[in-house]
Parts: sequence; structure tokens; C-alpha cells
Amino acid sequence: MKLTVLVDNNTFIDRYFLAEPGLSYLLEVEGKKVLFDTGYSDVFLKNARKMGQSLLDLDFLALSHGHLDHTWGLSSFIRVLTEAKIENLPQKVPKLVAHPFAFQSKRLKALGEIGSLLSSEKLAEHFELKLVDKPLWLTEKLVFLGEIPRIFDFENRKAIGNTVKEREKEELKEKLEADYLFEDTALVYQAKKGLVIITGCSHAGICNITEYARKVCKEKRVCDIIGGFHLLNPSKIQMQGTLEYLKKLKPQYIHACHCTDLYSKLELAKRGNLKEVGVGLQLEYK
Repeated sequence: MKLTVLVDNNTFIDRYFLAEPGLSYLLEVEGKKVLFDTGYSDVFLKNARKMGQSLLDLDFLALSHGHLDHTWGLSSFIRVLTEAKIENLPQKVPKLVAHPFAFQSKRLKALGEIGSLLSSEKLAEHFELKLVDKPLWLTEKLVFLGEIPRIFDFENRKAIGNTVKEREKEELKEKLEADYLFEDTALVYQAKKGLVIITGCSHAGICNITEYARKVCKEKRVCDIIGGFHLLNPSKIQMQGTLEYLKKLKPQYIHACHCTDLYSKLELAKRGNLKEVGVGLQLEYK
């Protein structure tokens, strides 16, 4: 499998790509192309074009969760697909894989809507939707985990804003519930040296995700964990629990990025082989 970072918060020196607080990866595995998340804007498209990567032949578009920094690029991608049709360019329409809750409206008091700008109904006009909360194998070695069991009490237990569960059309009222992002998920690749766990933000908890990946794949070894760890000013309990878990796990590499702050990276580096991540990074796993 080859993984290319199309969007991250950071870029590398002397690599003239664009960055934004978001995430998007291109995976090439077993003859299939998978786009994981679309970032906040059209940056993933601009970077892919500069890298010489076409996104017109994707087999799957997988989404980690519904937040703006992972889904707001969808509108730009739909434009690209539509314009390709107009110009009669060769293309595929990828299957869009996500949790059933991924496109619920999400509200944060200070900002308003922070979820997907497009509903599942609108997206179904452009993609074949696969909305699943159970593991779904995209290839023989790559799995979309679905909903993650939350077994560790030190991991993400705080809600982020609210999600709209119901609407009463006659009175135009909405029923809001605290949003614990139960749709948050990850991809896992079965490499020869162990699992490669590919996360978006890890709202479900990076340790919860990793433990579920090991269960689903029936593999205890972890080669790499790449993506957001959602360690932003973490509590002492969460940071300590995460470090103790990783110390026992002993992954070969850790590519923590996106929503992982400097303090957390420094702490992670004490317990594992932490590697830098930036737009343009390419990793290969056998």
C-alpha cells in the first residue's frame, strides 16, 4: 500500500504544497484507489494535481467523521467530477463509505454548523453511498472499521457541541443531543509487519481505535499509526493512559499529526518512534 498525504496542518520545507487544518490521504492498495477524507476546502485537489495524482479514478471515498475539516471538501470534489463528465473525460464514480451518523447536522454554539454541508440525500445524487456501522472490507487487506467500541475510560468522553437528531417540521423545532461523535472511525491495512491504522481525528480515542482494529483484523502487531490522535491540551489522565497503552503496544512507527498538539507529540516521542508528517509525505507498506 502507498499512502500519500494530500492535506495536513503542516507542509515540509522546500515542498511547495498547501496546508490547512484538515486531513486528506490518498491510498493505493491492491489495484484500488481510496481517498480518505477531503479536508476543509479544495486544497486536497490542488495538492493532488501538483503531485500528478488523478482523483478521477477513485474506487472509494471513505470518511472518518462528519466535521468540517474532513468533509467540506466534498463540494469541490463533486464539481470536479461534474466538470469531467461535461468534458467527456474518463472517470469513475467512487463508492462513498461512511457511518450512518456522518452527515447529521452538527452545531457548536459559537460557530453554528460544523458538520457536513451536504446531506446523505444530496450525496446520494452523486455517489453510491455505503453507510455502515460495522466493519466493511474495501479490499482483501483494507478495512473500514465502522463504529468503534469505547472501552477505555481515560479516552475522549467529552461531547463537542450538539447533533440534530430530529426535526418537527410543523413547528420548525429541532431536537438536539450532545454530540459524542459515535461515527468517528478509521481505516486499517494489514501489512506483513502488522497493522497500519489510519485515523482522521480519533474522537473515538486512539487507543479504542487501535484495540478494535486488532480485534477486527485478528492481529496484535501494529506497524504504524498515522493520523490525528485528538490530543489537544489533553487531560493528565488521558495523556498518561495513552502513553501507557502505547508503551505496551510498541508500534514500529507513530505518525501523529493534524489534531495533535506539540506537547502531546513530545510526550509520544518519549514512548515511541514518532515521525514527522506533512503534505507530500509518501509512505509504503508491504
